[in-house]
Amino acid sequence: MSLFDLFRYDGKRVVVVGAATGMGNATARLLVDAGAEVVAMDYAAMDIDGVASTITVNLADKASIDAAVDECGGRVDALFSCAGVADGTPGIEKINFLGHRHMINRMLEAGMLGQGSAIGFISSAAGAAWARDDNQEVLGEYLAIEDMDEASQWAIDNGKADYFQSKLAVCLYVASNAYPLLKKGVRINAIMPGPTDTPLAQANKEMWLGFGSDYREETGVQASTPEEQAYPLVFLCSDAAKSITGITVTSDQGYFSSGITNSYPPAKGTADFLTGRY
Repeated sequence: MSLFDLFRYDGKRVVVVGAATGMGNATARLLVDAGAEVVAMDYAAMDIDGVASTITVNLADKASIDAAVDECGGRVDALFSCAGVADGTPGIEKINFLGHRHMINRMLEAGMLGQGSAIGFISSAAGAAWARDDNQEVLGEYLAIEDMDEASQWAIDNGKADYFQSKLAVCLYVASNAYPLLKKGVRINAIMPGPTDTPLAQANKEMWLGFGSDYREETGVQASTPEEQAYPLVFLCSDAAKSITGITVTSDQGYFSSGITNSYPPAKGTADFLTGRY
């Protein structure tokens, strides 16, 4: 075995939720190439060469998640929670966060996620202000509600059932679960992508791909590809990242850093707001 083998997934069984399109699809394809046995899950139809199996799941439906977990069964070395939708989608708080959390809990209870396993979320740059005290206080109440449907109702009643709040919740969940999950031998991390050219982003092009376009023009780069976001996500769940847990990696081509440090002044106001520095 070479040192680089720790970046690979030979002999590992992984689950990718949200594998039909976008970053989840890129993650599934990358994992196949890295040697993993890939179980692909999504609500939409999936056509991915090399996956071991595909399972239909509706993350807005607890019974569907339970059935998908039962159908998957067996050991899961890495769970990639990639599915997400935009504002205006019914059940967005479930699809973007609560459904993923329910699947994680079910897999933990069944012993499917055990010693040496890892969980990787796709959050968003929109979730960067998770560490603000006020966000932790309010969302901490949200995260404390263990039942998926009860938590969903809380989000609806408290104006938290939207894209922005779901991504804040993902980041806080990842950070707050580093310790309890590591006691079980499980690591958890996330990426916070900046603008990425996915079908979902194209459907919300003016807002999602317009964000930071001036910065990209100045630096001569394009919006990220799904593959460019899959690379750090797959790394975070590999054995090469064993020392990393509870982290949300900002994969935004340096936009936030350039704004916070004022090295690119037009980004400062937005970066300060989204990272909670205002």
